[in-house]
Amino acid sequence: IIWAGVALFLMLAGEYIEKKGFGNGISLILLFNILSSYPADAMTIYKRFLQGYGFDKGLRNSICICIILVVLFAFTVYIQFIEKKILVEYSSKTVGDVKSERSFFPVKLCPGTVVPVIFASSLMAIPTLVASLMGKDFWIANMLNSSMWFDPEHISYSGGAIIYVVLIFMFTYFYTEMIINPLEIANNMKKNGGFIPGIRPGKPTVEYLTKILNYIIFVGACGLVLIQLVPIIFNGWLGASVSFGGTSLIIIVSVVLETLKQIESQLLVRNYKGFLNS
Repeated sequence: IIWAGVALFLMLAGEYIEKKGFGNGISLILLFNILSSYPADAMTIYKRFLQGYGFDKGLRNSICICIILVVLFAFTVYIQFIEKKILVEYSSKTVGDVKSERSFFPVKLCPGTVVPVIFASSLMAIPTLVASLMGKDFWIANMLNSSMWFDPEHISYSGGAIIYVVLIFMFTYFYTEMIINPLEIANNMKKNGGFIPGIRPGKPTVEYLTKILNYIIFVGACGLVLIQLVPIIFNGWLGASVSFGGTSLIIIVSVVLETLKQIESQLLVRNYKGFLNS
């Protein structure tokens, strides 16, 4: 009952935040929940890599940790922003002439953002949940538990990371195919008089778009895998249990970027209204 009441309160708080125009309320609450764990993670890193070390070694460890964090954060922001722009030309007839207008069809590197990772993690967690409910210790459950991966004392469990990588690729392809349909895009282009330069309308356009999407999805899935595995390797190999990176970092970047876009749009609307009223 308490958990249900807390969940209901958070839903109402999220709706209130969203109505006030601050962005997606539930996402912001999730963002602050993730950020609240970062001070404890910082203390864990300090005790594991800095406390008790000399000045020279402590400074070297601090620089290495800062570089890893900055690179990981910058890479996450990069894959959220980058997109492939496919050139599309639209022909329009005028009196005695035919004009063509150029446009771009953008395809993001990670159209599903964190969704494939959540699907893969949820599926991997089912055997662990069943084992905990039964009160037994199954080898397969330990292998699918990410906290056991890359541990030098239990290196055999690291095989679960391969399954995790395969699931991320599978769900990335599956989710992208759900939200981006090359056949539908090609038909819409044909109806509006659009075509990709050098590619004939119809089936060749569908094949070209499918080829481009497969390449983009593969690169995006590799980026998601890299972001997910870095903190897992950090936790298992170095023995520092921290929550930065991975799913939490993707959520933070996505929510912050979306909130900034909404704030920018609100400022543009206010400036436009002020210009009309003046």
